[in-house]
Amino acid sequence: QLYLVESGGGSVQAGGSLKLSCVASTTYCYDWSWYRQPPGTEREFVSKLTRGVRPSYADSVTYADSVKGRFTISHFNANTVDLQMNSLEPEDTGMYYCKATCRGVNLWGQGTQVTVSS
Repeated sequence: QLYLVESGGGSVQAGGSLKLSCVASTTYCYDWSWYRQPPGTEREFVSKLTRGVRPSYADSVTYADSVKGRFTISHFNANTVDLQMNSLEPEDTGMYYCKATCRGVNLWGQGTQVTVSS
């Protein structure tokens, strides 16, 4: 069975940090993304990591302009991707979702809530 599980959300004050993790039920995943959905708005792209085609190749990463320089996506191990979020702002509040393509199937996690207070 293929699935994703996010963790690491919580409540912090502005300027604080959180690290989100996304764990897949399989190691055969290559495109990982984080999205978020602020209250009352649509889901929006946050960051994407594409694994190098070979272990010696670097991963390719992209970020939304709103999080560049504050968020870092990285590959923790074969089935886990992290999103380190620093200098959090109230505008970062929302439900954060992980998306990955595993064994040719696009998967979404259930989400983890991030709340940043001013």
